[in-house]
Amino acid sequence: MIAEEGDEDVVPFADVIIRVPATPPLLAPLVTTVPLQVFACELASAKGLDVDQPRNLAKSVTVE
Repeated sequence: MIAEEGDEDVVPFADVIIRVPATPPLLAPLVTTVPLQVFACELASAKGLDVDQPRNLAKSVTVE
């Protein structure tokens, strides 16, 4: 679960809690995006999935 620092109401409902700084509700998506992306990458790696999808995607901008 992702919860703000100091929010102890969520403790009974989760085994693992990712804490993020307390922010106004409109800015919360900006603060939680990075931890969610890291979690998704780690989960895919743990499941043995290729996190480098789609294949053959250009990794850099080519200059002519």
